Amino acid sequence: MRPVLRVLRAVILAGPTVLAFASGGYFDHARLIALIVTWIVVAAVVVVSDAPLPRSREGIAALAALAGYVGWIALSTTWAPLKGSAADDLERALLYLGAFVAVAAAFRPRSAARAVEPSLAAGAFVVTGYGVVGRLLPGIAPQHATGSSAGRLDQPLTYWNATGALAALGLVLCTRIAGDNDRNGTMRSLAAAAAVPLAAGVYLSFSRGALAALAAGVIVLLVAAPSWIQLRAAAICLEVGALGAAACAAFGGVRDLTGSAHAREVQGAVVFVVLLALMALAVGLMTWAQRTERAGTTRLGRLPLPRWAPIAATALVVAIVVVPVVVAKGTSTATPSFGETSQRLSSVGSNRYEYWKVALKVAADHPIAGVGTSGFAVEWLRRRDISDAAHDAHSLELETLAELGLVGFALLCALLVAVALAARRVHRYDPGLAAGMIAGLALWTLHAAIDWDWEMPALTLVAVVLAGTLVARVDAPANVP
Repeated sequence: MRPVLRVLRAVILAGPTVLAFASGGYFDHARLIALIVTWIVVAAVVVVSDAPLPRSREGIAALAALAGYVGWIALSTTWAPLKGSAADDLERALLYLGAFVAVAAAFRPRSAARAVEPSLAAGAFVVTGYGVVGRLLPGIAPQHATGSSAGRLDQPLTYWNATGALAALGLVLCTRIAGDNDRNGTMRSLAAAAAVPLAAGVYLSFSRGALAALAAGVIVLLVAAPSWIQLRAAAICLEVGALGAAACAAFGGVRDLTGSAHAREVQGAVVFVVLLALMALAVGLMTWAQRTERAGTTRLGRLPLPRWAPIAATALVVAIVVVPVVVAKGTSTATPSFGETSQRLSSVGSNRYEYWKVALKVAADHPIAGVGTSGFAVEWLRRRDISDAAHDAHSLELETLAELGLVGFALLCALLVAVALAARRVHRYDPGLAAGMIAGLALWTLHAAIDWDWEMPALTLVAVVLAGTLVARVDAPANVP
C-alpha cells in the first residue's frame, strides 16, 4: 500500500502546478477534470489509509466547517440568481473539500509532511519561472498575455494578482526552506536561488496585494521560526530577490514592454543573464552561511524576541490590510493608473472599496442566508456607482457575507479558526515543520481577504494542501517519523 500512497501524494502535490498551466483552473473544463481526479484520489486514499478522516478535535472541527460551508453553498444554489455561475462555485468548493480530505488522510507521517514545502515551492518556481522567461525571452518562449493585463505578468494563470500571490507564496516557502538547518544543504541553497525569479514575478505582476501579503508572510515566518539562521536566510533571499526585481525595473522593455520587439528581446536577454548571475550569487551566499553555521563562527540559536512578539506580528499583519483602506477612504478611491507601471505600487486607490461597499449593503439587506452563491455579480450591476464590470467582491469574507449571509460567514470563520488551532498545536511540538506552513497560510489568508483567490484553484489549492497537512499532523503523535 505504501507505494500507492506515495503516488497519490505526488498527484496531490502536483495538482496546483498542473492546474496553473490550465488558466489556474478558473474555467469549466480544467476545473471539472480536477474535481473528478481529486475525488478519485480521495477514494483511493480512503482505501489505503488506516484512518481516512481526522480524529483530533481541531481536525474534526475543520472538516465539519468546510463540509458545512460547501453544503451551504450547495443549498444556496436554490435561491442564487445565476444558476450557471452558482454551479461553478459549487464545483470549486467540492474540489477544495476533496483536496482537504485527501491531504489530511495522506500526509500524517512526518516524512510525507516534510515533502510538502519543497514540492509546493518548486511548483511556484516552475509556474512563475515560466511566466518570467516568457517575459524576458519572448522569441524563445512566446506567450499570449490577456488583453486586460496591460503588460502585467499574468501567465500562465491569466490573472496578474494571482500570479503575484503565487510567486509571493513560493518566495516565503523558499525562504523557510533556506532557513531550515534540518534540510539538506543543497536544497537550502537551491531554495535561495529560486527566490530570485519568484521575487521578479512578484514585481512584474505589479500586484500591491501580493507585496502586502509577502510582507505579512515574512513577518509571520520570523515569529514562527525565530532563529538567527532563519533571519540570515530571509536576508539572503529577500536581498537577492530585491536585486532581481531591480534588474527588471531598470529596463523599460521588461518593465513596461515599451520599445520595439528587438529592443525588448535584447533587454530581456540582459535581464535573464543578470537573474542567472543573482541565482548563482544566492547559492554562494547560502553555501557560505551554512559553512559558518557548521563552524560556529556566526550567531546561532533563537532570536531575542519578546514574549509579545506574536501579538505584535498579528497587529502588523492586520495593519497591512487596514491602514491602506483607511488612508484611501480619507483621500481618494480613484482607480490607479491602469497597467504595468511602477507608479501602481505607490498608490492605494482601487475600485475594491466600491465592491466592498456594495457587498456590505447586500449583506445588510440579506443578513441570514445572503443572495445566494455567485449573486454578488447581479447585485453589483444593480447598486454600483461606477461603470466597472465585476463578478466578485474581491474579498472572500465580504463576498461570503453578501452571498451566503451570516450562516456562511460563521462556517468560514469556524474553518479558519479550526485550522489556526491545528497550526498552533503542531507548532508547539514541531515548530520546524509548522513554521513555513503557517507563514504561507497567513499570506494566503491576507491576500484572499482583498482579492478573488477562492475562484483561482491553482492558488487556493496550495493553501488547502498546507492546511490539510497541519490537520494531518495534529492527528499524528509527535514521534511518528
